[in-house]
Amino acid sequence: MPPEARTRATGRLDDDDYPAFTMGRAAEMIGATPAFLRAIGEARLITPLRSEGGHRRYSRYQLRIAARARELVDAGTPVESACRIIILEDQLEEALRLNEQLRQVPDAEESATGRGNLGATRTRERHESRNGS
Repeated sequence: MPPEARTRATGRLDDDDYPAFTMGRAAEMIGATPAFLRAIGEARLITPLRSEGGHRRYSRYQLRIAARARELVDAGTPVESACRIIILEDQLEEALRLNEQLRQVPDAEESATGRGNLGATRTRERHESRNGS
């Protein structure tokens, strides 16, 4: 294998979004069954990529989400509810992150533009761009 191909392959192993794990291995890693992974996929919590042969492949990021869902289900939460909780937690985390970024905007920028509500404008612009509006 050429050195650049080795470097690319090694880089993928460090990539949280690289779909490196088969369904069986993913289920084993989080202590669940393949049926559980299919169930959270049907609930649209995670969408595994497919190999050329059509087999599901999971990333480390997806496995962390699946492990969180498993914790909730093990505590007695129905699968659909667990998935909704995780989605809401993720949305809250994103909103808090955006809020913190907006707080980092220097006061000088608001004064220079004369826009007292710069943060709300930026949030609206981000929302519209993410939703294709």
